[in-house]
Amino acid sequence: MEIITIIIYIAAALEIMMGTVVLFSDPKNKVNRLFAIVSLVTAYWILTNSLISLEPNEFWVKNAYATGIILTPTILIWLNYFLNKKNTKSIVIKIITITAIILYFCSLFSDLIIKHVTVSFTGGFDGVFGPLFPLYAFHFAAVSVYILFLATRAFKNSHGVEKVQYKYIALGLYGFGLVVGTVNFILPIFGITFLIPLDSTSSIIFISAISFAILRHNLFNVKVIATELITFTLWIFILIRVLIAETLQETIIEASLLVITVIIGIFLIRSVIKEVKQREKIQKLAIDLQGANDRLKELDREKSEFVSFATHQLRAPLTAMKGYSSLILEGEMGTIPAEARTAVSRIFESTMTLASIVDDYLNVSRIELGSIRYTFETINLKDLVENVIAELKPNIDKAQNVNFKLDISDPQADYRITADKDKLKQVIANLVDNSIKYTPKGNVHVSLIYDKVRHKLVFKVQDTGIGISPEILPKLFQKWSRADNANKTNIKGTGLGLYVAKEIINAHHASIRAESPGEGKGSTFIVEVEPLAP
Repeated sequence: MEIITIIIYIAAALEIMMGTVVLFSDPKNKVNRLFAIVSLVTAYWILTNSLISLEPNEFWVKNAYATGIILTPTILIWLNYFLNKKNTKSIVIKIITITAIILYFCSLFSDLIIKHVTVSFTGGFDGVFGPLFPLYAFHFAAVSVYILFLATRAFKNSHGVEKVQYKYIALGLYGFGLVVGTVNFILPIFGITFLIPLDSTSSIIFISAISFAILRHNLFNVKVIATELITFTLWIFILIRVLIAETLQETIIEASLLVITVIIGIFLIRSVIKEVKQREKIQKLAIDLQGANDRLKELDREKSEFVSFATHQLRAPLTAMKGYSSLILEGEMGTIPAEARTAVSRIFESTMTLASIVDDYLNVSRIELGSIRYTFETINLKDLVENVIAELKPNIDKAQNVNFKLDISDPQADYRITADKDKLKQVIANLVDNSIKYTPKGNVHVSLIYDKVRHKLVFKVQDTGIGISPEILPKLFQKWSRADNANKTNIKGTGLGLYVAKEIINAHHASIRAESPGEGKGSTFIVEVEPLAP
């Protein structure tokens, strides 16, 4: 058997296989069903061309011409549906299809296309064309050009995934046309005619390109590709053995083996495709989940922006309320009755509480938006702690049942650090003020130690207050985290202060932690920062 004949059979087998794979990938998809028909027609066209050499007679010649004229409208119908994703009532396609059907029967059952043919065993033939052959040739050429036009236009006007798919379709069509034109018209000028049987075989270029265009966005899994390649290779190997078998017994055995292998291979490919589709569904769900997560993040960001805007707008009136009430209490507005002083004092305290809450919300929104800014400078931590204690002295004095103590272990040590003074002051004030609030009766001990061995400055606030349960302790620095006993002791807390403190300390590359033996046994908050290098 000649090498060209073997190539023809392999090409036909591959086209049938690819059409089968595409069909089984999604049998309900009309694009896939139409493509399976295209692959079968092209495979039959290939076989009729090869059979002209094996069985030289007019029957196979007419079959080849008949199949060729029906191939172009078949491709056109598939391409039109693929591009439009629906059936279209195109009058052009209807005329082309009806004309092709007429020419098909004229080619197969009359002498109007091929009048008389003398076929040689080399595959060549001499003959007389019928009166409708010019119409046949014009139809074939015109429809081919129209198909190329549609594919090219679709590629130019598409975007994204569709553009990639249309690119492969256009390349397959142009490759198919180039080979057909070369072996039928260009090479014969130079006396090279033995490659003419490859004109139909070159349709494998078109079929392969379309298969890839259809499947590449669905069957991307390497397992599917590997399974198909191995299965196809095995089919082709056994097919070749069938074709080169020398005895009838060998032919029957090899043919039976081919049938069994094809059946098993189809089931194998379908099972792998089913598995991949399950993975694709999972991946789609993951993508949808990621989209929902991104949307939630966007909503959270918008929420933070709104909170930031709202709290920022609240600060101005709160500042005015705090300022005027303070002036009234200090007597700057004249003498007021005792009842009015009591009311204004409550207004002032409520304003201070609300201002603190607004600051907490504003800090949280800035942290979440990443818009919080730090101004790092060299400061003295001992001086900062002493200043905070001095500012909190009115609150300390009000806590009559609390024994407060400040202890700085070595006043002569170098307590300089690099920090944002205002924000670190906010952390220290929050920790000290919390200890006072949550210690109805007992001791609050604030200390600052220079741990020379570990090269750390250790700020510690230790109290004998309400304590922290083991369940709450790991979540203490999270947003909105508050213990039940804390809610009972101080209902005005937001559960944001320690979260903000943690974020500020992290920005200073320092550490903060809490320790407590349990509820009712007090608690200790520890901040450790790096001192300046000596």
